[in-house]
Amino acid sequence: MRHTKSHRNMRRAHHALKAVETSACSKCHAVVVPHMLCMNCGTYQGRQVVDVLRKLTKKERKEKERTLREQEEAKGEHDHDHATASK
Repeated sequence: MRHTKSHRNMRRAHHALKAVETSACSKCHAVVVPHMLCMNCGTYQGRQVVDVLRKLTKKERKEKERTLREQEEAKGEHDHDHATASK
């Protein structure tokens, strides 16, 4: 049987690439794929699953600890409710 352009194109109609769904990590707000652990801080569903600092050198570990601490401090500053503060 001949494979016409029309049949070929109809078969390929659903072959388009789909956009990857992403969300933000609840701890460090890094972009993560849903149902996967955060590669930046090693957490999954609010629990520490992987120690991301273990395989780093001393210099890299110090830098990573500093950035994680800064992210935690930034998050702590914005946890209050702005609606009640303005009343």
